[in-house]
Amino acid sequence: MTIITVNPKTLYDATPNGMSQATISTEHGLVFVSGQVDWSVEHEISANSIAGQARAAFENLKLALEAAGSSLNHLLQVRIYVRGEVSEYMAELGPVLKEYLESSKPALTGVGVSSLAAPELLIEIEAVACRA
Repeated sequence: MTIITVNPKTLYDATPNGMSQATISTEHGLVFVSGQVDWSVEHEISANSIAGQARAAFENLKLALEAAGSSLNHLLQVRIYVRGEVSEYMAELGPVLKEYLESSKPALTGVGVSSLAAPELLIEIEAVACRA
């Protein structure tokens, strides 16, 4: 099996930390995307709300998927990690999830956590997709 690493220049550089933004299993045609957050290339956030950070994380997820030859339409599984209780954010997250996931309707898991990669981050989204 060959594994291809994906690190688009449009996303922050994760390689100094020993990871890639995504990996592709050429044998299975699967794309595994690392958790995406509201970080620009310079590690800056653009929003302070859960909905705003979710949109930015989904946009970064789109960039990683496209660089790997996939798209949101090819999502198989999505895991969403939120700081705190997932239920506290569902009213804000529901419309964002529908906006980005309605066409693919992937399996989805929401997990409440006590911390993420940085204190200002409220949400992280990881995914598995098939190649287009």
